[in-house]
Amino acid sequence: MATRILSKEGLIPGKTSKLVLHAPAIAAKAKPGHFVIMRMHEKGERIPLTIADTDPEKGTIVIVYLVMGKSTAVLEHMDAGDDILDVCGPLGHPTRIERGGTVVCVGGGTGIAAMHHIAKGHARIGNRVVGVIGARSKDLLLFEKELDSFADELLISTDDGSYGRRGLVTELLREKLERDNTVFEVVAVGPVPMMAAVAQTTRPFGVKTTVSLNPVMVDGIGMCGACRVSVGGKTKFACVDGPEFDGHLVDFDELRRRLSAYRDQEKRSFELYEKARS
Repeated sequence: MATRILSKEGLIPGKTSKLVLHAPAIAAKAKPGHFVIMRMHEKGERIPLTIADTDPEKGTIVIVYLVMGKSTAVLEHMDAGDDILDVCGPLGHPTRIERGGTVVCVGGGTGIAAMHHIAKGHARIGNRVVGVIGARSKDLLLFEKELDSFADELLISTDDGSYGRRGLVTELLREKLERDNTVFEVVAVGPVPMMAAVAQTTRPFGVKTTVSLNPVMVDGIGMCGACRVSVGGKTKFACVDGPEFDGHLVDFDELRRRLSAYRDQEKRSFELYEKARS
């Protein structure tokens, strides 16, 4: 069933956009951590995108995406009022959210949007939420206002020092853990290197660390096998067993190798698409 784009906002012009979709059936059941599978047209590929927010009363869901290849480029050329051919969801296991005290939610890149939905879930049940977000520069930082509206504390870093603290999110995270022993969980959503670094940072503190492996997903239903990951020495599929796992058990070296498996094909497909449009 076609899904209407109600609004589109360019968060980073030409690179990252936010869509509000009319999807009442999904909005009614979606929880933090869930994702959807989208197909823009009949000959298009299926792509998984994490739900960044929902409004069950309005029947809407929010999707934030980074233009990385052909399918997200196709999506970027769509606008408010256009229909996406297929939007299937909610899929995956939702985030396990429990009362426990202070939770630190770390986000990087477009992962900040997905982390925002998880952080909001923790805030709603009464946990103290500390947001830690980072980007290469101020103009690439996402969802600061959205997080600031409910987070008890918001820590920001940029690689170039143009906003917040100069440096990496892991530096802010380490300092927070050193001075606050009430933190019972750290949640990280973003680029794989960042999530791996977060897991390494929290390991000495013995703090539960949850990472979202949505970057490695392809078809979203466990059929293609592209999202196989080793977690605690066992093979898991990010899309059907996750997408969230214990960060201290994930084999990040294997995950990095798997991420690059289709890089050449993805690059070629994107080049052909851009050539056809020019």
